[in-house]
Amino acid sequence: MKSSFNNIINENLPVLVDFHADWCGPCKMLAPILKEVKHELKDTIKIVKIDVDKNQVIASKYQVRGVPTMILFKNGNQLWRQSGVVQKNDILNTIKQYL
Repeated sequence: MKSSFNNIINENLPVLVDFHADWCGPCKMLAPILKEVKHELKDTIKIVKIDVDKNQVIASKYQVRGVPTMILFKNGNQLWRQSGVVQKNDILNTIKQYL
């Protein structure tokens, strides 16, 4: 997973990584918001979900201490990071800065 994760975040389009866990209530609240974001932005962004319990090495590398945590990457660079549930318009406005 690690090498494919590096390939994903090094793409030229923005990649929003959602670090989550199955047991996390706020993560379940964020999931439909991210579906709406993807639906609205279509192919201008990639959204990837990373289960922190199954991918502890990646979560540790990016110092994910709580879930949900979202990190926006482009060309391998971390552009934005936010923990907790974020409203759809706030996520859209942030991503649109980097399109």
